[in-house]
Amino acid sequence: MQRETVADGLYFGEGPRWHDGRLWFSDFYQHAVLSVGAQGDVRAEHKFNEQTSGLGWLPDGRLVVVGMASMTLLRQEDDGFVVHADLSAYARHLCNDMVIDADGRAYVGNFGFDLDDHIRTRGAEVVMKDHPKADLVCVEPDGRVHVAAPGLSFPNGAVVTPDGSTLIIAETLGMCLTAFDRAEDGSLSNRREWAPVGARAPDGICLDTNGNVWIADALSAECVLIEEGGRVIATAQASQSCFACMLGGEDGKDLFMMTAPSSDKSQASKAPRGKVERLRVDAAGAGWP
Repeated sequence: MQRETVADGLYFGEGPRWHDGRLWFSDFYQHAVLSVGAQGDVRAEHKFNEQTSGLGWLPDGRLVVVGMASMTLLRQEDDGFVVHADLSAYARHLCNDMVIDADGRAYVGNFGFDLDDHIRTRGAEVVMKDHPKADLVCVEPDGRVHVAAPGLSFPNGAVVTPDGSTLIIAETLGMCLTAFDRAEDGSLSNRREWAPVGARAPDGICLDTNGNVWIADALSAECVLIEEGGRVIATAQASQSCFACMLGGEDGKDLFMMTAPSSDKSQASKAPRGKVERLRVDAAGAGWP
């Protein structure tokens, strides 16, 4: 199957997750969580008073959403959303992507600084080399918060392997994927570079059944499939810059790509030019999300 547009008219789609036969995602500038079916029918699931990003579900099925500016996790209840956890003491500027494991434990990344402002005033090349670091935050199922891993270069999309033993996270400004061993209590250790990604800025990521990782390259109109160590296995072209990806569909082999002309707020918020694009790949999704 050739690449096709599943949905358009979005502003900036992030945090795609395949759930109950639909692709769920946040649209930053609609302040909404949306979903789209296989035939392209878009449905507004929930509206919010701020930008939302990462999504996940607790073991009992309740949706959890990242509130970016409020630096909170918002948990769905019968009468709406409540604060599941306050991350403001642990994160800086904006909270962003998230993965929730089988036990309901969430790992949440954050910007660490005002990326758009730094790029405008200092230039992208300077920012890539010199930027404030940020901590990966862990939220326990009961809402307790602690730092899971300090000092990351823009911790972004993350995955947990099917056996739960490893967490892999994209360090967008570090231009690499970083792995940690996970203990039964969710604590992380043995930090290591899982794969360099060359001149790419890995944003959202997803894992396949072969143990390889698709990365959305925020610097180009493509997703790239990478194995541990950094060898590029495949490249999927998009129509415009790609910021997140997810494997889903009936057999898990549809690669969904969230695309937009730019991630800069002043541009992305002006007009709904974002898309959900899709193409077929060889291996299905695995692990979490």
